[in-house]
Amino acid sequence: MVRVRQGLSDLFSGVGYLFRGLGWVARHPLLWLFGLIPAVIVLLVYGTALGTLAWNLDEVSGWLTPFADDWSEGLRKATRVVAGLALFGASLFLAMITFTACTLLVGDPFYESISTKVEDSQGGAPPEPDVPLMTQIKRAVTDAALLGLVALGFAVVFFVCGFLPLVGQTVVPAVAALVSGYFLAGELISVALERRGVLRKERFALMKRNKMLVVGLGVATVVVFLIPLGAVLAMPGAVAAGTLLVRERLAAGEGGPSGAQHAAGPYGAGQNGLGQYAPGQHAPGPYGAGPQAGGLYGGPPAHG
Repeated sequence: MVRVRQGLSDLFSGVGYLFRGLGWVARHPLLWLFGLIPAVIVLLVYGTALGTLAWNLDEVSGWLTPFADDWSEGLRKATRVVAGLALFGASLFLAMITFTACTLLVGDPFYESISTKVEDSQGGAPPEPDVPLMTQIKRAVTDAALLGLVALGFAVVFFVCGFLPLVGQTVVPAVAALVSGYFLAGELISVALERRGVLRKERFALMKRNKMLVVGLGVATVVVFLIPLGAVLAMPGAVAAGTLLVRERLAAGEGGPSGAQHAAGPYGAGQNGLGQYAPGQHAPGPYGAGPQAGGLYGGPPAHG
């Protein structure tokens, strides 16, 4: 019972982080406008693709169901309507997951700047890891490609399950929302985690240990993204939300990707991969040394 209450608490906390992120960008309108640019570019591409599919959905549904050609007209139409809905739903699921990854890839400098500003407002961001630009680009492209393959696999499963009577129109969309939210949140927290040297494998391990928090943020974001133009308008706030979640809950609650403290790491002696110090150790942050350096550097988070 305690675990259930804790899980529900984490779920609603994750939802709350999205509203906090949206609130943060509302107080920084220039950064919000700055973050809209890559989202608009990617939305135009995705919107064109989904619009083309919707326009030709009858023909595509017929191509996918040749076995129904000789059936009675009523049964044939019903089968192809279900096929069309399943196909469009699977395509929407695929777009939902990959939209965030592609937007972050295209707008990396934009969202990195927003994430850094969020951390600065909370006490200071950890130093950037000393990683060559080409290595960062290669990682980002690889992560996006792998996510696309995973999303495609789930999309095929959901498309097939969409043919199941009743289940395909009720359970499958709900499960798809949970799965898409989980992976979407993983992309939103990646910006702040990569700044702490936490890459894909460790990121997913961290998400697994905090799945209700992650699902809460992700599903709330999915709901907002389903609102017309919501994906564009809310993208900067979603990135801010992911940064706050990493700073206050994910990084603050972990002892590093392996749980070990390192004598020296990419951020300095005594820190682990999440940018944290062992108990009693503090880093000289933007406001000086010691606990007042802020939040993730060893002291209580400063609120600004």
